[in-house]
Amino acid sequence: MNRPFIYGTAVGGENFTDRVQETRRLKMDFENGMNAILISPRRMGKTSLVQKVRNEITDEKIKVVYMDIYDCRSEYDFLERFASVLIKQAAGKVEMLASTVMEFLTRVVPKVSFSPEPNSEFSLSLGITPETHTPDEILNLPERIAEKRGIHVIVCIDEFQQVGEFPDSLNVQKRMRGAWQHHKNASYCMFGSKKHLMMKIFQSKRMPFYKFGDTIFLDKIPDADWVAFIQSRFASKEKSISEDFATRICRTVDGHSSYVQELAWNVFVETEHEVTEDSFQRGLDELLHQNSALFQSRIETLTSFQMNFLRALCDGIHSDFGGKRIMDSYRLGSKSNITRLKSSLEDKELIETSKGATIISDPVFLLWFQREYMS
Repeated sequence: MNRPFIYGTAVGGENFTDRVQETRRLKMDFENGMNAILISPRRMGKTSLVQKVRNEITDEKIKVVYMDIYDCRSEYDFLERFASVLIKQAAGKVEMLASTVMEFLTRVVPKVSFSPEPNSEFSLSLGITPETHTPDEILNLPERIAEKRGIHVIVCIDEFQQVGEFPDSLNVQKRMRGAWQHHKNASYCMFGSKKHLMMKIFQSKRMPFYKFGDTIFLDKIPDADWVAFIQSRFASKEKSISEDFATRICRTVDGHSSYVQELAWNVFVETEHEVTEDSFQRGLDELLHQNSALFQSRIETLTSFQMNFLRALCDGIHSDFGGKRIMDSYRLGSKSNITRLKSSLEDKELIETSKGATIISDPVFLLWFQREYMS
């Protein structure tokens, strides 16, 4: 089914927009064995970019492995996922699993399960624990597989910021870098949805992964590229949208890729033939409604001080929060409390600071908060 707009999942083909320079650069990293780190705010299309480049690699001697570690909560959760995905890739098909496990791992009893869905992939569990394997044994697995098979392995790890939240995280990171920095036949691409944690892991001189690879910062896709894409997708379904409305879609969600596609889809659904002010507003209302439950859950545990800080940001105050007028007007407490407020809201991924300005990081959350708590 050829949907005109796709969001909430990685996109490819005609649904992938722009990113020409980033695609070229990441592909060169992959083809030349460079480690790569992608950093950007949420909803900017990092996963889609990695999958696009993965699909463009035609050299049979380069094997790209993708894994998502969002639900990993400890070092051995990660090592289990790491080993299972690599062994599956090396085996290729279920008939080769047993021999592949025997070739590269010992002291494991693999468990294979199948989904009832037709044509779905099988899942693999290896039972990696501290009693069966040391971290180094598993972390060096990509290099061993690459050497044995005469290939170059690229390991792409999505939601890598989870590593920063593991127990004893600093030593976990030291073990990872200590192993991976010596690999000649394997390289790594790390990316994640929590920008401030990714920055901490890869941009701090005190951290093990500092200067680990080519760091690519994903900026917003220019409005002009989005406008052309949106208009072409409407036209493909015999509907029309003016340049002004297409531009408003981009600017309403501040160019965040996933939100652009989501709002464009909602406006498309509300449009019979040509986008009007009414269909645009209905599409925007639906966008806020779709995300309302999520946003409500994110503020349920906020203190009155934290809510007041968000109100200040909504009113266009982005710095100098310690000034007496601002502190009194928004009831922010003491100056030391402001530091704690910023830190806690950054940890919750509700705000971010860039070039000296503190802003609400999610543009749709900003619109929702203004509508629900500022009117």
